[in-house]
Amino acid sequence: MKFSKMTTLMMAAGLSAVVALAGCGGSGGAKQQYLNIGTGGTAGTYYPLGGAMAELFNKNIANVNASAQSTGASVANVNMLKDGSLDLALIQNDIAYYAANGLEMFDGKKVDNLRGIATLYPETVQIVALEKSGIKSINDLRGKRVAVGAAGSGTEANARQILNAAGIEYSDIQVQYLSFGEAAGALKDGNVDVAFVTAGFPTAAIQDLAVSNQISLISLDAAVADQLLQKYPYYTKISIPAGTYNGVAGDTLAVSVRAMIATTSKLSDEMGYNVTKAIYTNLDKMAAAHAVGKMITKDAAQDGMSIPMNAGAEKFFKEK
Repeated sequence: MKFSKMTTLMMAAGLSAVVALAGCGGSGGAKQQYLNIGTGGTAGTYYPLGGAMAELFNKNIANVNASAQSTGASVANVNMLKDGSLDLALIQNDIAYYAANGLEMFDGKKVDNLRGIATLYPETVQIVALEKSGIKSINDLRGKRVAVGAAGSGTEANARQILNAAGIEYSDIQVQYLSFGEAAGALKDGNVDVAFVTAGFPTAAIQDLAVSNQISLISLDAAVADQLLQKYPYYTKISIPAGTYNGVAGDTLAVSVRAMIATTSKLSDEMGYNVTKAIYTNLDKMAAAHAVGKMITKDAAQDGMSIPMNAGAEKFFKEK
């Protein structure tokens, strides 16, 4: 009887040890960290890049469970970073600047704890029309139905600033607040005349439109571009090469902001270092996810950085 009790006690102790070990997850007691990555609409550029990042983090950072989700893009992502529903997000550097300084759509809603991981590639403001519309320049937009992006979006701010630089107010056009996908559909159906799309080129929504429709890209006048750059220093000039889209034979003068990956001060410096390293030591995977991934380089990762950086990310870029 005595032996039986001892045996029972030893078995109970052994079971407790097994349960305790299982509770540690078999990884030295390290707690799994979830990383939610905000992207954009499925027709845009952020979505495939965010998915590639999630894969890289899961494969290269211990005890991380990362996932990418489709969102309303830049402005929505900043708000979701602020409320903690996202840990990392792809946003435009101009939107990050507005948020950190309480400007534009963040007037009175300043976000103090935004931090930058890296800037990634140029996001070009593309102005798209169907060839049959006869629209050849910005000045031709007066009186036309213009898709300026979703209300309160980064694209909408870009559209308004470009139009203003050309001397055109919203009262001079018929404003339509439409996302990338909606704008492409509306162009195809003849419900709008021209659409603004801010994204890395080639953009899937425009590529799809150009397959079955003859499109034209509207070049900015150099004077309008110069005026824009003088007022908003986060813009740069860029040329969209001929042949980027089916049927567009000439180069197109445009302006770009930069896409960036952002977080908040809640993300540790150690994790900031780890996610930065995972991206920039696997740039081939980023290039495979989307054509703009080929434009992501370590040398340009701090170009146009418009908010304070995560110290861990900064540390990575200082390393040789």
